[in-house]
Amino acid sequence: MFHRATIGVLLAATVGAPAATAQVRGQTLMPGVVYSRQVEFTAHGPVVLNVVSVPRPTGLYSIHAALSHDIVPGRARLTDMEKDVSATSTVVGINGDYFNPRWGTPSSILVRGGVLAGDAGGGRSAAGFDAGGGLHVDRVSLAATWKGIDQYRPMGLNEPPGRSGTTLYTTAWGPKTPAEQTATEVVLAPFPPALPNRILSAPVMQVLQGGNQTIPPDGAVLVARGAQAQTLTAQAPVGGTVSVRLVLTPAWTNVVEAVGGGPVLVHNGRAVFRSNELFSASQLFTRAARSAIGQTSDGHLLLVAADGGRRGYSTGVTSFELALALTRLGADEACALGTGAATTLAFDGKLLNRPSGRAGESGIADALLIGYEGVYAPQLPPTVATGKPIALAYKVVRPSTVTATLIGPDGSTLPVDSAKRAAGTYSFDWTATTEGRWTFTVTALDDLHRTTSAERSFTVGT
Repeated sequence: MFHRATIGVLLAATVGAPAATAQVRGQTLMPGVVYSRQVEFTAHGPVVLNVVSVPRPTGLYSIHAALSHDIVPGRARLTDMEKDVSATSTVVGINGDYFNPRWGTPSSILVRGGVLAGDAGGGRSAAGFDAGGGLHVDRVSLAATWKGIDQYRPMGLNEPPGRSGTTLYTTAWGPKTPAEQTATEVVLAPFPPALPNRILSAPVMQVLQGGNQTIPPDGAVLVARGAQAQTLTAQAPVGGTVSVRLVLTPAWTNVVEAVGGGPVLVHNGRAVFRSNELFSASQLFTRAARSAIGQTSDGHLLLVAADGGRRGYSTGVTSFELALALTRLGADEACALGTGAATTLAFDGKLLNRPSGRAGESGIADALLIGYEGVYAPQLPPTVATGKPIALAYKVVRPSTVTATLIGPDGSTLPVDSAKRAAGTYSFDWTATTEGRWTFTVTALDDLHRTTSAERSFTVGT
């Protein structure tokens, strides 16, 4: 779907006026989820916007902050992250935060299931979601401290070595702490989940040195370096107790999933030109590939990836131009995510946008994945020749009783499948004999007594 609009015209619009919610029209990826590829012709060249509209993430829809390989350090392609969860959900996803190029660790906060997995440096906005699917865009900072015998002292959380004198590594970091020959490690077990804004206490099981220590499945490891190593040894002897406080500002008491990013792009329906966040002018005003997530006043989520770095195809956008595009789409609140080659939008393990990197899709540290638990039917070819077979398929992610039918051009119904099915993908070959418009319809009743349906249409012709 193409829109002949220019960024220049958008810039001349009244920035202070809230935009009405715009309905995204395009290809239906899965029930309720629509993808649109839009081209805007500007004085700087064409700009390609990839937009996905998703219902509020509640009920059959959910949103999750995902990590590459399910741990904090490292990178993985978004398409592979989607394939890893395809057995339990049909997902559309977008890249998350900026990340450390050496360690592949997110640059800011990461929350999964209400549990903190990454530090929050402050100074930049983050995108958080509450249990009701509401988007919160705030500049979140983390004050992380630990206490042994006497007083609380500052520390970091699941960060590369060297950023802090003392760092707490939970199981979100991975199976072992970083290899640091001069570090001192205190093993804490059992250690409670890293929930923010409360005191977390655990007994000291071991005091070790040399790094690369195993993080217990039910525990954590407090690592000290340099002058802090002696303090940790004195304050946390074996048999003693260590207390940890992870205090977020703002408290974000209702946020259950979050990734970092920034800057804030839209607030109360208005595009934000100057957010005064910790970004350089070149980071904000250079035209590049950029990604963002927004929410409309009726709760729909907008996943937007602006392609860039390819002359003649898409020149990219500045931060403010992306903000204007989101207001045009009806965003009430919006937050920018990672930029450049990391800008990636994908559905069901397949790319929707065209990444700007020369090698194509690149690895990222984290992502936002929006899942759907209802029945899903893959896209069918628009036209099938008479007498040629077509592969009809559907996927269920929970045990379900399924009925699949074909509705012919005359309204007649042909059964395709009717059975109790375990979670999985099922396909059937059918040979088209009657010309005209056909519709493949699938209805499923899952083990939670939820009924969902999906349909795809195609034309049979010579």
